[in-house]
Amino acid sequence: MSRRVFQNRTEAGRVLAGRLTAYAGRPDVVVLALPRGGVPVAAEVAKALRAHLDVFVVRKLGVPGHEELAMGAIASGNVRVLNSDIVSSLEIPSAVIDAVAAREEEELQRREQLYRCGQPPAEVQGRIVILVDDGLATGATMQAAIQAVRQRNPARIIVAVPTASRDTVERLEREADEIVCAIIPEPFWAVGASYRDFTQTSDDEVRRLLGRPLLTPEAEPVREDPDPALVASLREAVISLTGDARDYDPLMDLIGEARFALLGEASHGTHEFYCERAEITKRLIREKGFTAVAIESDWPDAWRVNRYVRGDSEDLDAVEALAGFRRFPTWMWRNTEMVAFLEWLRAHNHSLPHGATKVGVYGIDLYSLRASMKAVLHFLASVDPAAAEQARARYACFDQFGEDCQVYGFVAGLNLARSCQDEAVAQLAALQRRAAASLAWADSMNRDEVFSAEQNARVVKSAEEYYRTMFLREVSSWNLRDGHMAQCVEALVAHLGQGGSEPRIAVWAHNSHLGDARATQMSERGELNLGQLLRERYGDAVVRIGLTTYAGTVAAASDWGAPVERMRISPALPGSYEALFHALGLGRFCLPLTAGTHAAEALWPARLERAIGVIYRPEAERQSHYVRAHLPDQFDAVLHVDETRAVTPLETTALWEAGDVPETFPAGL
Repeated sequence: MSRRVFQNRTEAGRVLAGRLTAYAGRPDVVVLALPRGGVPVAAEVAKALRAHLDVFVVRKLGVPGHEELAMGAIASGNVRVLNSDIVSSLEIPSAVIDAVAAREEEELQRREQLYRCGQPPAEVQGRIVILVDDGLATGATMQAAIQAVRQRNPARIIVAVPTASRDTVERLEREADEIVCAIIPEPFWAVGASYRDFTQTSDDEVRRLLGRPLLTPEAEPVREDPDPALVASLREAVISLTGDARDYDPLMDLIGEARFALLGEASHGTHEFYCERAEITKRLIREKGFTAVAIESDWPDAWRVNRYVRGDSEDLDAVEALAGFRRFPTWMWRNTEMVAFLEWLRAHNHSLPHGATKVGVYGIDLYSLRASMKAVLHFLASVDPAAAEQARARYACFDQFGEDCQVYGFVAGLNLARSCQDEAVAQLAALQRRAAASLAWADSMNRDEVFSAEQNARVVKSAEEYYRTMFLREVSSWNLRDGHMAQCVEALVAHLGQGGSEPRIAVWAHNSHLGDARATQMSERGELNLGQLLRERYGDAVVRIGLTTYAGTVAAASDWGAPVERMRISPALPGSYEALFHALGLGRFCLPLTAGTHAAEALWPARLERAIGVIYRPEAERQSHYVRAHLPDQFDAVLHVDETRAVTPLETTALWEAGDVPETFPAGL
């Protein structure tokens, strides 16, 4: 069916209403929205049909440890529905069900009170009920809603959604009396992929659409922050992000003619961070001629993605192109948000005229010691078997340590065995000499593949040093890692600029890598980072944009190598930038921090700033996840999304646990 993309939930609701005109003006129709995302869609449906609008609050009861698998649900009106097949096959004790239900009941009651304001639920007995959500992926929540509404004896249940997967639609056709779906994308990646703006719907937006009074400042939780004058001053300085196509115009003006746009994130597992960066990057590509996206990932895995988006690989889709990302943390790049961006990028490249420069994706991290060695050997074997044998002899030095790179680092770092530093350096030098005389390989490989092989050799050299020094306190492995990232960016500049142009590069990495380290406690520990190094090298040609959040959920693990979990983010600590931004009460905004502006001057002195990597330990929130920073010196602008949600990984927890032993050290960011 159509590959249409809705501008936002409002447009999706109007399109959906056009499919439901047979029910317009009927007094026996009631529209029930699944909050929160379903409410803006349902509001348009109810308006077009002239029908009563209400919410139907339903909470899925997930199987502990496999929360995506629904063993039942609870819903408005004290309804509990259990999936007897799941409960019996997994032999789930009633005490476990009661415990999960009690936890979800708290959230259900909170939402009931928040959205109803004392109003009774809509009567559905004997009426036609149209259940509306903003889309269906697995459909588990909608299935629970259907079963719960069915217990209240409606005349008919119609499920109406703007987008859904074909499998889900076919399954729910057996549950509901009718399914109305505006588009069924093939392939289906995620609900958000059908929207240009998929910003999370706020509680206030739900209340407004239901005709309830908005939350007053007195009704909100007490904000620990500060000076009301500071809050008022920042409110005047921020630029609200509403989902409009022109939201990023001021940011584009700020970036101007800069050659490097550093796009950060406060965590590695937040949906909105990936989506915001993707939308900004799309505009940088279309409007400012950016031709590279450098990401905090391993070179060989990203190179496969690069070949896909440029149309040079046999991978069938972005999911397959991301298959190289198999080591912990897989969800950092193997997620539906990344899939959507890569498919857009491939389509963009395909639309370019013949001979135009295609946009590439490149990894700048250094963890892939073993994978990069294999890539070097594979390349050399195809173009120069003798050189491949020399490389194999050099890299054989690592064989005595086995596959685990941390074993090598521990043994070599403590001088219990001779290191392989000389061999790694020698192989890089050999490849660089041959690359400089690349005419010798001109008939067998193109320039990009020669460059990739050289980069893999550089990774081996850097990774060897990283693993060897990470156990030694006097040497900062952090500095080695970010220094390597800077070298990779420099190499990209040289490679992409061979035609005489000055390439423009978007960099996606954690705030802790991209914000200037000199403005944080990192500098007190003698640490530097990529943002600092690029700013020192290129000055104002580098624009740094940080992303922050106050609360929500995040995809993270409790320990290195542990299964990914959907974790709830604790509300930001008092005295933090995130708590201050929450106090503005604006939800989603951009704050320019240009030197000399009132906003930049107002944010003095330094405050706490949160950083969540692939590991999140809320029980040690202050010690594990906060540093003191001076934001205006760290970033040129900040995008704040007050409540965020976790990315959607491509695999289940069971598959993650069965993955390869990670090469990475538990650095966490």
